[in-house]
Amino acid sequence: MEMKKRISLELRNKTPAEVAELVVDNCRSSDGEIEGLTDEFKELEFLSMVNVGLTSLAKLPKLPKLRKLELSDNNISGSLETLAEKCANLTYLNLSGNKIKELSSLEALQNLKNLKSLDLFNCEITTLEDYRESIFELLPQVTYLDGFDAEDNEAPDSEADDDDDDEDGEEGAGQLGDYEEEEEEEDEEGSEGGEVGLSYLMKEDIQDEEDDGDYVEEEEEEEGEEEEADVRGEKRKRDAEDEGEDDDEDDD
Repeated sequence: MEMKKRISLELRNKTPAEVAELVVDNCRSSDGEIEGLTDEFKELEFLSMVNVGLTSLAKLPKLPKLRKLELSDNNISGSLETLAEKCANLTYLNLSGNKIKELSSLEALQNLKNLKSLDLFNCEITTLEDYRESIFELLPQVTYLDGFDAEDNEAPDSEADDDDDDEDGEEGAGQLGDYEEEEEEEDEEGSEGGEVGLSYLMKEDIQDEEDDGDYVEEEEEEEGEEEEADVRGEKRKRDAEDEGEDDDEDDD
């Protein structure tokens, strides 16, 4: 697909002034030059043109807010003056896999005062003796060359990665929060269940005590009835004996 058509598709019903990121990797440039990109992309902050066959940046429009530019795997050999003129706020530049052979080709980057990271992987210039020391001396504003600083400390993750990490952290915190809420709900249900069980046991104990009380009362009532029966029996027996004694007296 041609670069111009690809850019048109990438807009997705937006105006160029609304676009902050633009990726047109692996499309075809016309005569090795940029086409379809205009000064209207004034809000563009990230531009990726990987493997599009570029040999020149002469037609690069003015992009005052551009901070990151991906130009790896093209055929650029020099003429980098355009970058300082059109993209003065660049902080990251990837020229890996291009045809840059000499330090003099990079002298124009001295005017990119905000440039902090430069990648030149797979460029012939990396085979030069004291390559890294020479680049850091030529471009003192650069902190990271090919992903490492002058003391071989690795560059930190990009802002995009940091944002992803933050989002992951928030999501993880949300999942953890949900898990804790579920545990709290389970604890509450368990507590309620415990209370119910305790109440039930207490009720059972009370019922048992009431049943025992009823049983004792029944026993007491039965014992009382038996005692009354015994008393009545004794009284009848005494009455009968008294009557017998009376009869004996009458016979006399």
